[in-house]
Amino acid sequence: MGGPVGRSSMPGEETRSRPRRADRPGGDESRDEGRADSPEGRGDAAGSGDAPARGRSGERGRRAEGTRRGTAGGSRGRSGRRAPKSGKRRVLRWSASVLAVLILVTGGAGYLYYEYLNSNIKKEDLTLGDKQMADHKANAAGQTPLNILLIGSDARDSAANQKLGGAKETFGATPLADVQMLLHLSADRSNLSVISMPRDTMLKMPKCTAPDGEVFAASTRDVQTNESLGRGGPGCTVATWYELTGIRIDHFMMIDFSGVVSMADAIGGVPVCVDANIHSRSADGKGSGLKLEEGTTYVKGEQALQWLRTRYGFEDNTDLGRAKAQHQYMNSMVRELRKGTKLTDPAKLMNLAEAATKALTVDKGLDTVKKLYDLAEEFKKVPTKRITMSTMPNVYGTGVNSGRVYPKAGDAEQLFRMVRDDVPLDGKASQRKKPEEPKDPSAPVGEIAVSVRNGTASDALGPASGRAGQVADQLKDAGFGRTSIDSGDVTGVARTGILYPSADLEGDAQAVAKALGVPLSQVKRSTDVSGISLAVGADWREDGAYPVSEGTEKTPESAGALNGEEEACMKVNPNYTW
Repeated sequence: MGGPVGRSSMPGEETRSRPRRADRPGGDESRDEGRADSPEGRGDAAGSGDAPARGRSGERGRRAEGTRRGTAGGSRGRSGRRAPKSGKRRVLRWSASVLAVLILVTGGAGYLYYEYLNSNIKKEDLTLGDKQMADHKANAAGQTPLNILLIGSDARDSAANQKLGGAKETFGATPLADVQMLLHLSADRSNLSVISMPRDTMLKMPKCTAPDGEVFAASTRDVQTNESLGRGGPGCTVATWYELTGIRIDHFMMIDFSGVVSMADAIGGVPVCVDANIHSRSADGKGSGLKLEEGTTYVKGEQALQWLRTRYGFEDNTDLGRAKAQHQYMNSMVRELRKGTKLTDPAKLMNLAEAATKALTVDKGLDTVKKLYDLAEEFKKVPTKRITMSTMPNVYGTGVNSGRVYPKAGDAEQLFRMVRDDVPLDGKASQRKKPEEPKDPSAPVGEIAVSVRNGTASDALGPASGRAGQVADQLKDAGFGRTSIDSGDVTGVARTGILYPSADLEGDAQAVAKALGVPLSQVKRSTDVSGISLAVGADWREDGAYPVSEGTEKTPESAGALNGEEEACMKVNPNYTW
């Protein structure tokens, strides 16, 4: 997880990074170096680690303990027993539903408040590109995944954002998408995968048409990915992701500096950890201003924003370290919220709802509190241990773009394929529930029509010669007399898969999988096919039985995967300790 010192920065930190251009004298390194994370002279005022929140929370804890003990000599009541856990769970369930349910079914003030919250939400078009995104492929149970693009804007378009962002020379400038994270919720809701894209990734931009009609032509040169936001809005960032990855994106959520602060305050603090005292401030003014003592501290408000934006002071001062810090914060936030301690008070829930609706810009498919609540309920189904954070594998550019990065050939596409194919990044696909037996049993194998195609091509290798014919012969030997070869489509697929178009063919498709030893989890329903279609993937390039032991892809090591339950400490750069 590292790179050379001096690498340009990534999602939402203290510099505003753009590609160098000939019409900007001296490139834009001077612009990068000129921005500070907080206004000049602010120093540690934005939440210093000299008085960490844990001290305050400790005092709250002592007061809370006194309340729990009651007035009768600290007893727990007549029986001295703890309250049953089932009661706590009922309280949590009620509390978590109070806003999204009660205000929906009550009239008067409740209805007005609900409409007030809805009016807070800012809406934009989902995609501004001219390519229609492909539909999801359903799994064996007919379920489809959900992909949400989380965008962090560095806009200096308000007094609050200007105060938090500094860099006066950029006030009112076109905002940049300095944080880009794709959240992939699996079709069966068993796992969540997150891919961060470095803000200085160079790629080709697609054509985007802004809501006001302005057309941004597809780029003829490589453009830095965070500039996508300035090409009509977040819908162009969505289109850019689809252009690069081929992953269908269902929704986006965008938040700015002040939104991060208000949300962090409403949550009430998130524990983060450093392995040494850190002060992210250099002699020439670089850094976010973050100042923490060694160990764990609860950060919120502006201090939480500093953590998320810190590059100078973490590991080797590169974007990869900052991405890791952002992943640790998100994992910790999920763990903290799932404890339920902040969701038992309806007043706190209302504060969180108000902060969220004011902070977020979303696509028009998420334009109400009810829709946002329903989405949150889907995410709640995933156990913390099945959350995996990763960063798009990347390599440094050369020449004029030596300070920027490009997707790493092979590894980046493998990560994208895993998400497209709904393969968990934690490598635990084998722990999924066994697909249910189809309601419609299979026909006699001799009556099942199967089309086989060669999809063994990969980024590094062309298609293996004759693979479709070899697998077709295996099926014929197993009695599938109506097997044919599709020689027209040679699109590569990472894993061998079997697609079927409708429920009445599910049993037939599973019969094909069983005959070849292909896991049933790789049999999926899809409207892209008109009959049963078998794609021999890159995992089965050699003749013989299907290699079940190799049937599950592994996340590339270069993605730096981090599990949701991992409570790690950020490594502090020795030059930024105190």
